[in-house]
Amino acid sequence: MTDTLKILIVDDEQIVLKSCEAILSAEGYDIETTLSGKDAILRMEKQHYDLVFTDLKMPEVDGITLIKWIKNEKPATGIVVITGYPSQDTIREALGVGIIDYVPKPFTPTVLLDVAARAVEWIKKEHPVLKEDEEFPPAMLEEIQRVIKQYKDRPGSSIPVLQRCQQIVGYLPPEIQKIIAKGLNITPAEIHSIVSFYSFFTMTPRGDHNIRICLGTACYVKRVEDVLDKIKDILQIDVGEVTEDKKFSIEAVRCLGACGLAPVIVIDEDTHGALTPKKVPAMLEQYT
Repeated sequence: MTDTLKILIVDDEQIVLKSCEAILSAEGYDIETTLSGKDAILRMEKQHYDLVFTDLKMPEVDGITLIKWIKNEKPATGIVVITGYPSQDTIREALGVGIIDYVPKPFTPTVLLDVAARAVEWIKKEHPVLKEDEEFPPAMLEEIQRVIKQYKDRPGSSIPVLQRCQQIVGYLPPEIQKIIAKGLNITPAEIHSIVSFYSFFTMTPRGDHNIRICLGTACYVKRVEDVLDKIKDILQIDVGEVTEDKKFSIEAVRCLGACGLAPVIVIDEDTHGALTPKKVPAMLEQYT
């Protein structure tokens, strides 16, 4: 259920607007669309939107300008970027001014709905954060500080520090990201942009065997959702969850760089391609 959240889609391509409207409306969201950032501002001055999906490259008022306006004038509104140019630099800039996530063009319905669902969690303050009474062991924090000290003066230190800290903690929750940002003397937004951009980083706990399933276009066309449904049925968990025995977790990614093997998933470091639901039980049996 979406509780009829009101979403404004801003993009200068009519086909993108129609696609977003068709996919999101079918899930019960209240959708409005506009072809320009200027018109989006005029609309938002008159009414409230829970969530805005916006392109970055638009005439007159571009996406970054619109995002900055929303953050200043409508800070309670969540923002997601739709972009055909999801480079680290463009996403870092957007994350730096306060977006929740991004959707790459071309997108599949599954990817769009997955991002929308996570954005709704953010809006409802239900996105995963570190609980106030949750603490990390002192030895773990000491090791993190040791890693930061080891790398902080080296060029490009952020990625190796994040990799080591993920090995230490198991994942990169917001509190750990803040510690790393402070230690490397960079902004938490920059650390978050790196963690969000690279699929090998995770902000949620993983099982002993992490299943990364590609929801990109090539895999979607080859019916990857049928494979995902079979995995979920066997493990009795959903995407983003961990089995009760902590043995398996499922993570959705936008691309695994193996489109020729579609539909494809990666378990730990092992790539499994040309999958069908019938192949799933034997594949999972290898890790039990």
